[in-house]
Amino acid sequence: MRFVMTALLWLVTTVLLAATLPAVWAQRHLVDSDGYAHFAQGAAADPKLQDAMAAELATQLSDLASNSGYDTDTDLLRAVTGSYTGSSAFPEQFAQANRFAHRWLFTNTVRSDLDSQGRWVVDLGPMLNDSSIQQTLQSFGVTAPSSLPVPLTENAAAGLRPGQLQQVARWGPWASVGLTILTGIFAVLTLAVARRRGKALVALGASAILVGGAGWAGLEIGRRRLDGLLGNTPDDIRQIAESMVSHAVAGMHDWLNLSLLGGAGLVAVGLVATLLGGLWNRTSTRDAPTSAPAV
Repeated sequence: MRFVMTALLWLVTTVLLAATLPAVWAQRHLVDSDGYAHFAQGAAADPKLQDAMAAELATQLSDLASNSGYDTDTDLLRAVTGSYTGSSAFPEQFAQANRFAHRWLFTNTVRSDLDSQGRWVVDLGPMLNDSSIQQTLQSFGVTAPSSLPVPLTENAAAGLRPGQLQQVARWGPWASVGLTILTGIFAVLTLAVARRRGKALVALGASAILVGGAGWAGLEIGRRRLDGLLGNTPDDIRQIAESMVSHAVAGMHDWLNLSLLGGAGLVAVGLVATLLGGLWNRTSTRDAPTSAPAV
């Protein structure tokens, strides 16, 4: 009966760990507004993202000038935006622009009529504050707008609307903390109920290794499906999204690697504890006094 209870607790711990790891990572880097801005700022260091963002900015600036009745030098605009996205100011301003996309999805503070088709949008306005871009626009007689919403998809996605994930933003922190606490509690209970603590440590380490390995496989499967979904986005926006996905996958890989290393450490400690426990039991049995035979 004790073995069955230990096995059940171990299984629950494994399932909880598999849910906790991605939930905590997503809360810290995607759901939390500041965490997402920091995540976007890190992704902005990717040269592929910088090139795609420069091309998208050049397209938007060209449209602004054309709508004002001015002819533009496309090569000049591309050179200016390329210089900007390669500068030290770009990552922080890219993060600020992504805060708007985050608010669109996770809050109800963005108007649903911002895009005529109701598409998910990002505001490139913060990037237009760069002095080189403003000077270039002024040379064409165009004043940089304070806000420049750009759709992230060609068509409005079914069921995707402003504030769609508002409940996730509200309950995400509680869920991630709750899962973390439950995982710790069930891990301790597994050790407490187990007859041999060393073997229980080995089993918990195996759980962490199993979760880490399954996470790697799950990310690869999920990424392939996401690549298919990104086919509904403009070319430059798709490249930006792919770069951010790559940055997210790399970050999640770091966490999964920690799970693998932590699991290997627990397995090693558990094996040492089991070996030492076995040696102690043998020594105790050998040194125990034998009872005298009855006369």
